[in-house]
Amino acid sequence: MKIGIDARLWSQTGVGRYIRNLIYNLQIIDKQNDYVLFVRDQDYNDVKFQISNFKIVQTDISWHSLEEQIKFPSILNKKNLDLIHFPYISVPFFYNKPYLVTIHDLIPYHFSTGKASALPLPIYGLKLVAYKLIVSNAAKKAKKIIVPSNATKEEVVNHLNVPAGKIAVTYEGVDEKVSSIKYQVSSIKEPYFLYVGNAYPHKNLETLISAFSRMVPNNNRINSNRFDENLRNSIKLVLVGHEDYFYKRLKERAKKLGVLGSVIFIGGVNDQKLANLYKNALAFVTPSLMEGFGLPGLEAMANGCLVLASDIPVHKEIYKDSAIYFDPYDVEDIKNKIEQVVLNDSNHFRRNVQRGFERAKEFSWENTAEQTLHVYNSIL
Repeated sequence: MKIGIDARLWSQTGVGRYIRNLIYNLQIIDKQNDYVLFVRDQDYNDVKFQISNFKIVQTDISWHSLEEQIKFPSILNKKNLDLIHFPYISVPFFYNKPYLVTIHDLIPYHFSTGKASALPLPIYGLKLVAYKLIVSNAAKKAKKIIVPSNATKEEVVNHLNVPAGKIAVTYEGVDEKVSSIKYQVSSIKEPYFLYVGNAYPHKNLETLISAFSRMVPNNNRINSNRFDENLRNSIKLVLVGHEDYFYKRLKERAKKLGVLGSVIFIGGVNDQKLANLYKNALAFVTPSLMEGFGLPGLEAMANGCLVLASDIPVHKEIYKDSAIYFDPYDVEDIKNKIEQVVLNDSNHFRRNVQRGFERAKEFSWENTAEQTLHVYNSIL
């Protein structure tokens, strides 16, 4: 069989990590099928293979573009593919040959206001309509749909009217580049809580900072003789994510609340530094209102880091009893859960950390690739 994979998001975070790990592991487990990877010019030299059944086609077409709709289908058709996998919802509207699509989440169906975009409201509204049209069409015409969780499967069934039997759940995995790095002392000297990801409104970071500001008012020390010596300096909140419009807005929020000195914005980091941040944090905090999977929390668990998570369905599905949960709409509840970690020594949460470490072992990209290959075979 000749299988195509749209790898144009190769170098991106999130979906890019999914694509890179999926393709890397397909190389290991599948020597029978032939693969054609469509990558952008900027990534061409980074995508290298040692085996002959993987080929690369330079396809310098941006996702969500007019070129994608007009030019990309003809490029695909020339390769005489038996099947193509679109690992993101950017499926050309008029592509009519067999394909499957991965739908990572349907967050825009729930957070569909202009607040979720830096664009002017009318333009954002048009883009949202186009997004829903493309997603609906992609789901309708796909031979199969892959989703990363049962929570997302339920979303797809409910919002896109797709039969449950058409959807395959393939959990994502923990990247060994993040989980296998040895411990190093952190460059951040103060005790800190950690968040990793973008700052889109559904991530709920403004609420997290509000909760943090109640615990560490005006960057002063917490006055309690219950703290051990290692926690007598100011507690920090470290946010990892590439600076954009939303992170800039978040900085203004921290400044307004008087905690800009306690909230550290460090931008994007490589896997080495990310693993080190996980290993040294008091806890990883994810206050999101909705997710498709929740990979950073698993990465934290794989590095022996306690996880505090919003009590949304997907977190409970993926983290189970390993995390400490809070109501993401309740600032006081978030504050209380953070304070519990500060006021107790690490032994108090040892069971959660151990459960998290074991839970993370259940998620591997090899399993993701094996399950995805099974979906390919079920179609063909």
